[in-house]
Amino acid sequence: MITIDKILCPVDFSDVSGKSIRYAREFATGMGASLHLLNVVEPRPMAVDMSLSYVPLEEDLEKAAREDLEEIAEAEREHGVGVSLDVRIGSPSDIIIEVAAEEGVSLIILGSHGKTGLSRLLMGSVAESVVRKAKCPVLIVKAEEKDFVSDDE
Repeated sequence: MITIDKILCPVDFSDVSGKSIRYAREFATGMGASLHLLNVVEPRPMAVDMSLSYVPLEEDLEKAAREDLEEIAEAEREHGVGVSLDVRIGSPSDIIIEVAAEEGVSLIILGSHGKTGLSRLLMGSVAESVVRKAKCPVLIVKAEEKDFVSDDE
């Protein structure tokens, strides 16, 4: 029997990320698992135009992300799901793999933006990298994926 007791759900606050949270909620509820939400703030490129009046530092972005993630976590707790959260600075795919190992997650559920062609070649794919490197199963939720419909929505 497969036991899933902790689910990692990386969140980038996009629509597809919201959909992956709903999938994670359904899996967590159905399997009695807890949910660990993660946001990764990417480091700013070194070449920044200093003539701009305000350039948010990674720490500012991290604080804002933590506040937004807390709101999501609270909403999930209202659905009866045990939720923890984390915000880190770094490369998204590397941090996701690192947190999955640290937290001992059984399943990773993340959204994919479905980049193709040149944009995927230049930017890479976080989802693809996570699938290749993860030591646990990974469920990829695509933007056009079927959505769950619950009684309370």
